[in-house]
Amino acid sequence: MRRTANRCGRKAQGCHIGPLVRGYTLCALSQHGAIPENAAPGATPMKESLRQRLERMTDRFEEVGRLLATSEVSGNSQQFRDLSVEYARLEPLAESFRGYNHLERDLHAAREMLEDADVQMRSLGAEEVARVGREIETAEAQLRRLLIPKDPRDERNIFLEIRAGTGGDEAAIFAGDLFRMYSRFAESHGLSVEILSENRGEHGGYREIISRVAGRGVFSRLKFESGTHRVQRVPATEAQGRVHTSACTVAIPPELEEVEEVTINPAELRIDTYRSSGAGGQHVNKTDSAIRITHLPTGIVVECQDERSQHKNRSRAMALLKARLLAAEQERQQSEQAQTRRLQVGSGDRSERIRTYNFPQGRVTDHRINLTLYQLQKIMDGQLDELLDALQQEYQAELLAAEES
Repeated sequence: MRRTANRCGRKAQGCHIGPLVRGYTLCALSQHGAIPENAAPGATPMKESLRQRLERMTDRFEEVGRLLATSEVSGNSQQFRDLSVEYARLEPLAESFRGYNHLERDLHAAREMLEDADVQMRSLGAEEVARVGREIETAEAQLRRLLIPKDPRDERNIFLEIRAGTGGDEAAIFAGDLFRMYSRFAESHGLSVEILSENRGEHGGYREIISRVAGRGVFSRLKFESGTHRVQRVPATEAQGRVHTSACTVAIPPELEEVEEVTINPAELRIDTYRSSGAGGQHVNKTDSAIRITHLPTGIVVECQDERSQHKNRSRAMALLKARLLAAEQERQQSEQAQTRRLQVGSGDRSERIRTYNFPQGRVTDHRINLTLYQLQKIMDGQLDELLDALQQEYQAELLAAEES
């Protein structure tokens, strides 16, 4: 049975009812002068598997810090850049885990106060246990969020592509309204917008407009905007005052990182030598100067036998292999971006909508998370943060559920 302050014979009035310690309030503790021997309240202990994972990542953070301080890494620009990015990614987690460990030590100290002979010290200990326990739960939730795999594209710039769909001239006008909405959002967050191409509508707006939006974390903020946006309102071209439903498509492909070179692992190469054939004198047929290099992961094969020197042939073959691998990577990225755009846009039909902007009712509804906000004008003026935050939280909740399942 749960024991409360009434156990000391006093009603709630005039009696301080503090945090419960195994069912006892501080009032009851002070009256009886004792805390049950088995009282060890506080936060639920962290799962050992989660703790071990955090410890491994913290160890890696410290290892990367040591590597960055070495002359070997500082002299290699690519390795230094890669390790710096990893260090920055792990630092918030390592700092949070350090704070969590500090809270655990505080909790242990507070629990020791529960064993003190002085009643007042035990009461203070109970208060401290309750406070630190709440902080530990908050800190663990933050650590779990930090463990969510980060999209490597989050920091990239984006291309904002808006196209009129179903609805004729009204769809084009709404496309212009959407572009204005995103432009104002970008301006208020210090992002730059550069129009790359535009196809204006006959009565205003755009049949299509493509722009580049640049700034820190822009893809992470706007990546959930991709899809069909539906509008319900009386168009400016409507003479009889009827509400029309139109639609536009929005695509947010991230900007590709420029691929300037590729790194080849020597262990992934098979190099064969053989005798050259064709014109070139006696030397051609007497030495194994020709080179054939096979890149095992991709199966790309290059050969070179133009030079008499095996060293020169190898150098030329490696240059050719790098060029082919670079071309293959660029083609893969372009194909990936095209596929991303196709998945984001849909057909532009009203039934595929991700969001509805209802002007007569002054509301915006995001159908993916069943969120309705009666703040239409604010949102159309670029105040998207409440909407974007809700989408981000839902996304993180899904990832957390997947991590814990």
